Amino acid sequence: MNALCLGLAGVIWAQLPLAEFTLAWQHSVEKIRWEEDYQLSPTGLLLREARVRGSGAGMEIPDEAVLRDGSWHYRPQLPPLQPLRLGRSSAAAAGDYQLCSDAGCRPLADWLGPPSPQRPVVELWSCQPSVG
Repeated sequence: MNALCLGLAGVIWAQLPLAEFTLAWQHSVEKIRWEEDYQLSPTGLLLREARVRGSGAGMEIPDEAVLRDGSWHYRPQLPPLQPLRLGRSSAAAAGDYQLCSDAGCRPLADWLGPPSPQRPVVELWSCQPSVG
């Protein structure tokens, strides 16, 4: 079984026992929610589906997207991501990324602390759970 590691340059700041998760955030300018569903695999994070509730500046909806339940759903064709690199800014008015699982959604700050200039980037990757 894999786990989700959060950190930078291979240094683990937090590790979560998940097989799949949704990464969600609000676009900083358009204030529109984006969601991406990932599955963990030994080769990395597999992006299974993405959803966005509207379009705007820098937010083009793919041609193959389908409008369902108020969101545009589509399936990006990407190789496994290992790692997935996210910029975190304390200046972003839209707030932090959220990590969602069966237990609900929580901001990355719950595991990593608030975004800060000392840690402006975080990486997510599939890893082996630590024993102990």
